[in-house]
Amino acid sequence: MPIRVLIVDDHAMFRAGVRAELGDAVEVVAEAQDVPTAVTALREHHPDVVLLDVHLPGGGGAEVMRQNLATGASPETRFLALSVSDAAEDVIGTIRGGARGYVTKTITGPELVAAIGRVAEGDAVFSPRLAGFVLDAFAGSIEVAAVDEDLDRLTEREREVMRLIARGYAYKEVAKELFISIKTVETHMSSVLRKLQLSSRHELSRWASDRRLL
Repeated sequence: MPIRVLIVDDHAMFRAGVRAELGDAVEVVAEAQDVPTAVTALREHHPDVVLLDVHLPGGGGAEVMRQNLATGASPETRFLALSVSDAAEDVIGTIRGGARGYVTKTITGPELVAAIGRVAEGDAVFSPRLAGFVLDAFAGSIEVAAVDEDLDRLTEREREVMRLIARGYAYKEVAKELFISIKTVETHMSSVLRKLQLSSRHELSRWASDRRLL
């Protein structure tokens, strides 16, 4: 029997792309775009594996897992985070929330199929860099509770834009990566700089680097 998969991401184009990459290797039983629709799909379809974006409307991927656990919607389902973010606090928080693995959206189709298979069998799946975050966290060398209070001022989308800009992405590249317009990127960037009381991309890169967000 093929592995039954639920895709949870707030971008319809990305969900369609993932479905196409997976092809006939698994059975995609449903898609969801936010926390409520994800929990409903879990209750209705009881998938083997959920491909779960970390940042979602309604509370994020961790909230999906929390509600699934609290309601008993699909207790046997395993969760594999699939996110644009590879920041330490996202990886650690998602694993603490109950995910069995964490991969980024740079993963290839065959690699993703293999990761789904391993998670379905009960294995934990991480890239080497992300696995290092988890090991550091449980060794006590990373403060898990909150990397910085300043992050609480940013929305989930602003955090995504902030990290990409801090890594040197151009506005056009950020827009393509996040499936949003360049004007929206500019708006988010202005908001990030204002909230963090920074004045330039250079200052933002240094701020993010100091907090191990890159």
